Amino acid sequence: MPSSDPAHPPATRPEDLGRFFIERGNAGDVEGLVALYEPDAVLAFPRGRLTTGADAIRAVYQELLAGKPTFKGTPQPAIVNGDLALTSTRTPNGATVEIAHRQPDGTWLWRVDQPSILG
Repeated sequence: MPSSDPAHPPATRPEDLGRFFIERGNAGDVEGLVALYEPDAVLAFPRGRLTTGADAIRAVYQELLAGKPTFKGTPQPAIVNGDLALTSTRTPNGATVEIAHRQPDGTWLWRVDQPSILG
C-alpha cells in the first residue's frame, strides 16, 4: 500500500525518484532521501566507495546535507522493463544513473544508485 506520509509521497513512476531527490535534498530532508531507496540498496557514494543499506545511506546523506548543498538536474524518461527501470538525471556536472525496482504496491524505489557517471 502506498505511503500515506504527505511529507514523503511515494514514487508512482520511476521518474518521480529523481524529482523527489532534488526536492528533498534541497530541503535538507535526510529521511526523505533515505525513503527513496530499498532497505538494502547500494549507493556509489562517496566517490570510490559503495554504501549499502538504509542506515549507511542515512549516515552518508546526514554528512552530505550538513554542508547545505544545492541540487539541480533534469530527470530523464526512464527505461522500464517489467519491475525494473533505468533512471537518470542530467546534472550541471554530468549525469546520474540508477536502477529502480517496482514494489509490490506498485510504487518505485531505487535499488542501485550511481550519482556521478561523468567527471
